[in-house]
Amino acid sequence: MQTDIDPRSLIGRKAFDRNGSKLGTVDEVYLDDATGVPEWAAIRTGLFSRDAFVPLEPSELVEGTLHVPYERALIKDAPDFGVGRHLSPEQELQLYHHYGLSLTDPTDPPQDQNFGHIAGQDS
Repeated sequence: MQTDIDPRSLIGRKAFDRNGSKLGTVDEVYLDDATGVPEWAAIRTGLFSRDAFVPLEPSELVEGTLHVPYERALIKDAPDFGVGRHLSPEQELQLYHHYGLSLTDPTDPPQDQNFGHIAGQDS
Protein backbone atom coordinates (compact mmCIF):
# COMPACT_ATOMS: atom_id res chain seq x y z
CA MET A 1 0.00 0.00 0.00
CA GLN A 2 1.10 3.59 -0.43
CA THR A 3 3.23 4.36 2.61
CA ASP A 4 2.68 8.12 2.38
CA ILE A 5 -1.01 7.72 3.35
CA ASP A 6 -1.92 8.82 6.86
CA PRO A 7 -3.49 5.71 8.45
CA ARG A 8 -6.11 7.86 10.18
CA SER A 9 -7.31 9.00 6.77
CA LEU A 10 -8.25 5.40 5.90
CA ILE A 11 -10.87 5.25 8.64
CA GLY A 12 -14.36 5.64 7.20
CA ARG A 13 -13.31 4.85 3.62
CA LYS A 14 -15.24 2.25 1.66
CA ALA A 15 -13.50 -1.06 1.00
CA PHE A 16 -13.94 -3.44 -1.94
CA ASP A 17 -12.81 -7.00 -2.61
CA ARG A 18 -10.81 -8.21 -5.63
CA ASN A 19 -13.99 -8.50 -7.72
CA GLY A 20 -15.16 -4.97 -6.92
CA SER A 21 -17.82 -6.09 -4.43
CA LYS A 22 -18.30 -3.72 -1.52
CA LEU A 23 -17.02 -5.12 1.77
CA GLY A 24 -17.90 -2.25 4.08
CA THR A 25 -16.00 0.64 5.63
CA VAL A 26 -12.62 0.81 7.33
CA ASP A 27 -13.27 0.90 11.06
CA GLU A 28 -9.70 0.85 12.43
CA VAL A 29 -6.11 0.69 11.19
CA TYR A 30 -3.45 -1.30 13.03
CA LEU A 31 0.23 -0.32 12.85
CA ASP A 32 3.25 -2.59 13.03
CA ASP A 33 4.71 -2.26 16.55
CA ALA A 34 8.31 -2.14 15.33
CA THR A 35 8.00 0.10 12.26
CA GLY A 36 4.80 2.09 12.77
CA VAL A 37 3.75 1.18 9.21
CA PRO A 38 0.02 0.51 8.68
CA GLU A 39 -0.31 -3.28 8.53
CA TRP A 40 -3.96 -4.31 9.03
CA ALA A 41 -7.35 -2.69 8.55
CA ALA A 42 -10.49 -3.75 10.37
CA ILE A 43 -13.39 -3.44 7.96
CA ARG A 44 -16.93 -3.17 9.30
CA THR A 45 -18.52 -5.65 6.91
CA GLY A 46 -22.16 -5.29 7.82
CA LEU A 47 -22.27 -9.10 7.93
CA PHE A 48 -23.54 -9.51 11.48
CA SER A 49 -21.92 -6.13 12.23
CA ARG A 50 -18.48 -7.62 12.67
CA ASP A 51 -15.08 -6.35 11.71
CA ALA A 52 -12.91 -8.40 9.37
CA PHE A 53 -9.17 -7.86 9.45
CA VAL A 54 -7.48 -7.46 6.07
CA PRO A 55 -3.79 -6.94 5.28
CA LEU A 56 -2.91 -3.51 3.96
CA GLU A 57 0.36 -4.43 2.25
CA PRO A 58 -1.09 -5.99 -0.90
CA SER A 59 -4.11 -3.64 -0.82
CA GLU A 60 -4.37 -0.40 -2.77
CA LEU A 61 -5.98 2.95 -2.23
CA VAL A 62 -7.73 3.79 -5.50
CA GLU A 63 -9.73 6.99 -5.94
CA GLY A 64 -10.31 7.25 -2.21
CA THR A 65 -11.41 3.64 -1.68
CA LEU A 66 -9.50 0.64 -0.32
CA HIS A 67 -9.21 -2.29 -2.74
CA VAL A 68 -8.28 -5.58 -1.08
CA PRO A 69 -6.91 -8.33 -3.38
CA TYR A 70 -8.90 -11.13 -1.73
CA GLU A 71 -12.38 -12.53 -2.31
CA ARG A 72 -15.24 -11.57 -0.05
CA ALA A 73 -15.68 -15.16 1.19
CA LEU A 74 -12.08 -15.36 2.44
CA ILE A 75 -12.37 -11.97 4.13
CA LYS A 76 -15.69 -12.94 5.72
CA ASP A 77 -14.05 -16.07 7.19
CA ALA A 78 -11.07 -14.19 8.67
CA PRO A 79 -10.54 -14.66 12.42
CA ASP A 80 -12.60 -12.21 14.46
CA PHE A 81 -10.66 -10.60 17.31
CA GLY A 82 -12.87 -7.58 17.90
CA VAL A 83 -11.54 -4.06 17.50
CA GLY A 84 -10.07 -1.45 19.79
CA ARG A 85 -7.45 -3.79 21.23
CA HIS A 86 -3.85 -4.52 20.37
CA LEU A 87 -3.38 -7.59 18.17
CA SER A 88 -1.26 -10.19 19.94
CA PRO A 89 1.54 -11.94 18.03
CA GLU A 90 -0.59 -15.11 18.05
CA GLN A 91 -3.57 -13.27 16.55
CA GLU A 92 -1.39 -11.69 13.90
CA LEU A 93 0.08 -15.10 13.07
CA GLN A 94 -3.46 -16.46 12.59
CA LEU A 95 -4.20 -13.63 10.16
CA TYR A 96 -0.99 -14.24 8.21
CA HIS A 97 -1.89 -17.92 7.88
CA HIS A 98 -5.50 -17.16 6.94
CA TYR A 99 -4.42 -14.94 4.04
CA GLY A 100 -1.48 -17.16 3.03
CA LEU A 101 1.04 -14.40 3.63
CA SER A 102 4.74 -14.91 4.27
CA LEU A 103 5.96 -13.94 7.72
CA THR A 104 9.44 -12.97 6.62
CA ASP A 105 11.04 -10.87 3.96
CA PRO A 106 12.26 -13.23 1.19
CA THR A 107 15.67 -11.54 1.35
CA ASP A 108 16.07 -12.51 5.04
CA PRO A 109 18.20 -15.59 5.78
CA PRO A 110 16.21 -18.70 6.81
CA GLN A 111 15.36 -18.83 10.51
CA ASP A 112 15.56 -21.84 12.84
CA GLN A 113 11.89 -22.64 13.46
CA ASN A 114 12.45 -25.44 16.00
CA PHE A 115 11.99 -23.43 19.19
CA GLY A 116 11.45 -26.48 21.42
CA HIS A 117 14.86 -28.05 20.81
CA ILE A 118 17.96 -26.90 22.62
CA ALA A 119 20.97 -26.67 20.31
CA GLY A 120 23.57 -29.38 20.87
CA GLN A 121 21.17 -31.84 22.53
CA ASP A 122 19.65 -34.88 20.88
CA SER A 123 15.89 -35.12 21.09
